[in-house]
Amino acid sequence: MFSSSDLLATNAPIESGSIDDLRTPEGDLHILFTIPSGDTLALPAIGVREVVAVSPDRITPVPNTSNLLLGILNLRGQVIWVADTGKFLGDDTPLNTDRSELSIIAIEDDESMVGLAVHQVRGMEWLNNDTIKPATHVSDQMAPFVRGEWVFDGEQQDIVKLLDPLAILRSARWGL
Repeated sequence: MFSSSDLLATNAPIESGSIDDLRTPEGDLHILFTIPSGDTLALPAIGVREVVAVSPDRITPVPNTSNLLLGILNLRGQVIWVADTGKFLGDDTPLNTDRSELSIIAIEDDESMVGLAVHQVRGMEWLNNDTIKPATHVSDQMAPFVRGEWVFDGEQQDIVKLLDPLAILRSARWGL
């Protein structure tokens, strides 16, 4: 049987700052990414199925569909629609698909899943929903999908807009 003192007994020195690394994060886990205009956006990780980097030639264009759609992708045996996230949100700057890999964030709810092609995935962050503010400077096309924003002050002000994955999934913009 181990006691708590057995678990604490060690010959290894305690590193400075190691206790801070063990503290419980505040807030919820979010995936941060950018769209071609440079806006930084976040999605709650709970609604994200996975994030993949795929070659653009794995996305099959589908004729006579919305210009928001890049095409379809076979993601682990399931065929999903892939959208240019910036265009979907009303951004005029198209996603550069002339590169070796595209970052796709697959979001899902029940049986529905779509892929959101983004400019760059910045990583995952714990963000506190209690500090979210109403979004400012949001286009009319983006507004239905934005829950609010975080404003971080630093060398330059960083604004991260929180998207609503259910609103994206249930949007009539898919036109399918």
